[in-house]
Amino acid sequence: MRLRPRPRGVIWLALVLAMLVAADSSWAASKYKVVHTFVNDGKDGIISWAGLTFDPAGRLYGTTIGGGTNDQGTVFRLTRTSGGWNETVLHSFFYRTDGQGPAASVTLDRSGNLYGTAASGGIYDSGTVFELSPGSSGWTFSVLHNFTIYDGQPFAPVILDRAGSLYGTTQQNAVYKVARSAQGDWVETTIYDFMAKNDGVNPEAGLIWDAAGNLYSTTRWGGGYYQHCSVGCGTVFELSPTSKGKWKEHMLHRFNWAPGNGEGLGPYGGVIFDGAGNLYSTTVAGGSDDRCQSGCGTVFKLTPLGNGRWKETVLHNFHLDQDGYGPFAGLVMDKAGNLYGTTTWGGINNAGTVYKLTPGSNGQWTYSVLHRFSGPDGAQSYAGLTFDKSGKHLYGTTSLGGTYNGGVVFEITP
Repeated sequence: MRLRPRPRGVIWLALVLAMLVAADSSWAASKYKVVHTFVNDGKDGIISWAGLTFDPAGRLYGTTIGGGTNDQGTVFRLTRTSGGWNETVLHSFFYRTDGQGPAASVTLDRSGNLYGTAASGGIYDSGTVFELSPGSSGWTFSVLHNFTIYDGQPFAPVILDRAGSLYGTTQQNAVYKVARSAQGDWVETTIYDFMAKNDGVNPEAGLIWDAAGNLYSTTRWGGGYYQHCSVGCGTVFELSPTSKGKWKEHMLHRFNWAPGNGEGLGPYGGVIFDGAGNLYSTTVAGGSDDRCQSGCGTVFKLTPLGNGRWKETVLHNFHLDQDGYGPFAGLVMDKAGNLYGTTTWGGINNAGTVYKLTPGSNGQWTYSVLHRFSGPDGAQSYAGLTFDKSGKHLYGTTSLGGTYNGGVVFEITP
């Protein structure tokens, strides 16, 4: 029996469908929605570079580097209502007195006070550490510390210790502590100052604690490998307190990117721990795809080997395609050990993506795209993601996009 040839139109349709399925094989079904669009109306903030913080009541807090009544940035709160989310601007920054352009998320203490940093402004135009305290008549804003040109500018959030002291980093190579004195005022101390040669340079990420009271983070540059990076390709470091009140640095990893070697370059986000004591983060450049200048970025893991040694494993190389590239933000992990993050570029219209990495039994990780920003729903996220209390929904911000191109706050359910 002679088979009749299939019509060309049917063959063409089948080929197109097959290509679409193959091209979208990394797409994971997820639910995405915009919960707030920033409006450049002289009151609302615009352009958020920061992640979000939940309070125990489920309200979200964040910052914008622009907008507000002085167009110098805001701290805002989002409260869930029956119809969605309602925004309240808690503070609009004013350059000389308050600071300007808060680029980092805020930190909440047990009393409901918010702490954060402004990247510039203040008395010396080098940024501030601030506190916002709730009261019956509203929120009271206080500057706890004015950075000088010698301190450097703070682009990272602060974290608290058990005594209520604040710790953070400045772009000009300092890890600092701001603590309340016996007289009740706040005093800043540099606990570690990075040296350019073979040390890290430009610590722009936030810090985290381990159970023993050690601090961990990244430096964007430095590390001592100069062949392909003029000041070094970046580091991951640990700071440990000593009995004499000083802090000792231990370099966990020095990035050594070279074209084609797959190593990361320029870690901008902070690190996170898993339950086994491994560290995870991203590099904004480096990796195996040379179509991006200096690489498209990586997700990496550091495993402790004992005796102070750590092993780096690249879990994912980003590529110049619809999957996204250039991850400025760090990562979050769910209870199942999956990693989540954002890319600043790639995807639809080069607007960035939200992605997931799933661990496999063979040690390999599967990369999937949860959402590709398209512009009206947000564009170019520089911020990390935050889980709600249920652990089922992720929240984040974009710096651009939305109805007014001032960025959005979004929710995504993986």
